[in-house]
Amino acid sequence: MPSISEIVKANQPDLASYEELYKWFHTHPELSFQEENTAQAIVKHLETFNAYEIRSSIGGHGIAAKLSNGEGKTILLRADIDALPVEERTGLAYASKVRMKDVDGVEKPVMHACGHDMHITALLAAADTLVRCKSEWSGTLVLVFQPAEERAGGAQNMVDDGLYDKVPLPDIVVGAHVMPERAGVIGTKHGLIASSADRFQLRIQGRQAHASTPHRGIDPILQAASTIMRLQTIVSREVDPLDFAVVTVSAIHAGDAENIIPEEANLKIDVRAGLPETRKRVLASVKRIIAAEAAASSNPNQPTLTPTTQFPLLFNDAAVTHALEQSFSHHFDVGPHGYQTDIARLQGSEDFGILATAIGKPSCFFLYGGTDPQLYDRAEREGRLAEEVAGNHSPFFAPVVRPTLEVGLQGYVIAALTFLEKGG
Repeated sequence: MPSISEIVKANQPDLASYEELYKWFHTHPELSFQEENTAQAIVKHLETFNAYEIRSSIGGHGIAAKLSNGEGKTILLRADIDALPVEERTGLAYASKVRMKDVDGVEKPVMHACGHDMHITALLAAADTLVRCKSEWSGTLVLVFQPAEERAGGAQNMVDDGLYDKVPLPDIVVGAHVMPERAGVIGTKHGLIASSADRFQLRIQGRQAHASTPHRGIDPILQAASTIMRLQTIVSREVDPLDFAVVTVSAIHAGDAENIIPEEANLKIDVRAGLPETRKRVLASVKRIIAAEAAASSNPNQPTLTPTTQFPLLFNDAAVTHALEQSFSHHFDVGPHGYQTDIARLQGSEDFGILATAIGKPSCFFLYGGTDPQLYDRAEREGRLAEEVAGNHSPFFAPVVRPTLEVGLQGYVIAALTFLEKGG
């Protein structure tokens, strides 16, 4: 019986067409909850395999595809499909020039600045590979192409819309994400792999006045400034340095004219944490500081803190992660330029885990690099990784297509075959 590595190498398709498919997805990004054309293109490609039962429009533009192939376990492989309101500045020949209206009706530039175009293409190529080698495995494969990850709504929406009435309950759920690591790197990690994220809109209502008579008003800009500065003390003075948390004020909008103290200030706040207890404490501190700064400003109007999106903590299951460690270490070269058993965790957040926790099943989320190796190595030598290597959500984020695509698809295929291999 051939090894998993031999099966992958013998059945991987020619990636030239998938490179072009990736470029198409990159050029045609769509915002969360609006991924109609992206979903249609995914379904069209899946149909070419003549092997999958395809269900679309699940929880919005979500897609699930099932391939039943005898007795065995059921594994779910997931890719997210939405893009971000970011204006692309990569200079690529296939750079996005798309503009769309967001959920508030405001037109924004749109870019796949988080690599979801790579996720889609890698999973489609993996789907192709697993059809080609179906004589070598047994069980049920479920592919999920999930919308609205960036807005923390897609996974829950698909579950709520009956995803698991449309496809079998998986025994194992696996996802992946491309990162600003060196291309060729792939890794797993036990335990926490992505932080929680709690996002809010904060409205500070003041009292409008002439700029020359501040005593007649309540300045919401000054109150907002004090609030922003004080929020930064939560992590520096209330969180154990060995722990992890981030509090970011990512937007502030207030005022219009130079000679008017405005009536209100509106802020957007993003809070991350790595432990449930830390998350609880940090969120309590955010609310305490907001209220305290209102009191310090003699403002009788209590600020309004409105939750927008929430991402759960994401933990990799020990048994699933251990199984992938064995398979990955036999296929990829182990080391700093290949497979890593303790890769740096995703500093961002993910709603992927909901696909597993909603049904009480184990999951694992692996990561792989997308940065051009020459660029990465030079920046590392010069101590300029932060300056030279564009991270996720940057307008310069542009994974090099090869070997990123190949590593991503092989990660998906190896994960599937780890649990579906005949005799496994």
